[in-house]
Amino acid sequence: MHDNGRYGGKGMKVLSFVDLGLPDPIQKAVKDLGFEEPTPIQSLAIPLLRDGRDVIGQAHTGTGKTAAYGIPIVETADPAGKQPQALVLCPTRELAIQVSEELRKLARYRRGIIILPVYGGQPIDRQLHALRTGVQIVIATPGRLLDHLDRRSISLAAVRTVVLDEADEMLDMGFRDDIETILKKTPADRQTVLFSATMSQQILDLAAKFLKDPRTVQVMHDKLSVPKIEQSYFEVRESGKIDVLSKLLDLYDPQLTLIFANTKRRVDEIVSQLQARGYLAEGLHGDMNQSQRERVMGKYREGRIDILIATDVAARGIDVPDVDLVVNFDVPQDPEYYIHRIGRTGRAGKSGRSFTFVSGKEMWKLRDIQRFAKIRIAQQSVPKEHEIYTRKAELLAEKVRDLIETGKLDPETLQVQQIMGEEYTSLEVAAALLSLYAGSGTRSDK
Repeated sequence: MHDNGRYGGKGMKVLSFVDLGLPDPIQKAVKDLGFEEPTPIQSLAIPLLRDGRDVIGQAHTGTGKTAAYGIPIVETADPAGKQPQALVLCPTRELAIQVSEELRKLARYRRGIIILPVYGGQPIDRQLHALRTGVQIVIATPGRLLDHLDRRSISLAAVRTVVLDEADEMLDMGFRDDIETILKKTPADRQTVLFSATMSQQILDLAAKFLKDPRTVQVMHDKLSVPKIEQSYFEVRESGKIDVLSKLLDLYDPQLTLIFANTKRRVDEIVSQLQARGYLAEGLHGDMNQSQRERVMGKYREGRIDILIATDVAARGIDVPDVDLVVNFDVPQDPEYYIHRIGRTGRAGKSGRSFTFVSGKEMWKLRDIQRFAKIRIAQQSVPKEHEIYTRKAELLAEKVRDLIETGKLDPETLQVQQIMGEEYTSLEVAAALLSLYAGSGTRSDK
């Protein structure tokens, strides 16, 4: 294998999507997905793949590798051709489904591009019908693709690009012979792309046999030190995230909360929903200019807000000390982002905690994060109303004791005496005030 180009490592310049010069339909789809900037593997791989090069990519799941090969595939697919022009081989049906969903989102504004996942466990008749109608991109597990090749229901004669995704997993699962059989049925002048988390001898042998003059791109992750903080996740429906967030803010009453969202649009949504519920919240994202960012940070420093909502890119430029709670409103796109996010709390020996909201298929991303960072994130159940009430009453009791110790309550004492009059005891007045504060008067019910 001739490897006359190796790209990657620390200190590399991350391009913007504008720098990549993508056509409008792809730019628009990328914007809809809310990506603020390409991940390092995308910055490195996309220009090479668009140039027609064979590429070996060393990258973990969750680093944005699907879009790294998906963008060039979707860009060059020709809706006029009814036979598959691109083939992505995946080790599992779960990954095949995940990849096809992401490619469909990237192809949203490219009319006539049909993407078909082909895997076992799904009725083959449905796949046969789609293939007869015409398909440009096939995402397949090796076993089911071989079934179709035996039936002659798929022809690989028009394939221009083949991607071996998670190639190390496919080899570990014993797909080596299947992969070779499939590759031999594709044109000799195809572009071949191989993505793998590890570079074993088996992978290098496979690349030497089937790739022509490949470029190797690697994303070297920094050695990650996972902060020693309490990490939990909550399984929540997308529509229930704000309610759960409100309950957690009421239950834990953090001095400062930093909430991470994956897109700028999402930041704005969370800010308006929290403000509507009476929370002191502001957002930070890439569309804001320097003076807007400074205004938000000034409010935080003066104590006029206690909740900041940010994207990963926006949070890079800010140093926020004394964060008690980090909330991942969205599971981050990259496992490394997760570590950077939660590292914002528990600094200088202080205790901190992080909560991650997981809905639907995001459970796969959470699994990748735990595997990548070698950590265990415990599941928690959403707090019940009576737990919030009890906790708020406890917090109030602490504050009341502290306030009584100061001895500066003369004006308030007079007001309480006026409320009491001749009808009520001081105990009844105190109980009523507690109920107003910790009961139906919780901020999340406003």
